[in-house]
Amino acid sequence: MTSDAALAQLLDSLAAAQERERLAAAQLVEVRRLQACGEADDEHDPEGVPASFEWSKAAALLEAAQAERAAIEAAVRRARLGAYGICARCGRPIDPRRLAARPAATLCIDCAQRA
Repeated sequence: MTSDAALAQLLDSLAAAQERERLAAAQLVEVRRLQACGEADDEHDPEGVPASFEWSKAAALLEAAQAERAAIEAAVRRARLGAYGICARCGRPIDPRRLAARPAATLCIDCAQRA
């Protein structure tokens, strides 16, 4: 894969990650709104899911989305510097199949297994 193609794929991955982050943030805002206006009864609805659980889930999804976005942004920076796809530990190329599965990977599979 050419560096231009890799960068294009990373930018597509970044756009998708940003959208997941936006959706997760919106979900967290909605859960907070429901808690603030009293529409979510945390304690007295035996049929429903507690709002605290929904808040925890939404917060975890947002945190994961933010971490994914940051990792892909770092990969974009590496691609622009010509260092994308090079293992940060051993300096060997990272298998393109690994990069296809994990675009933000910084370690080759051998180094990742040792980590």
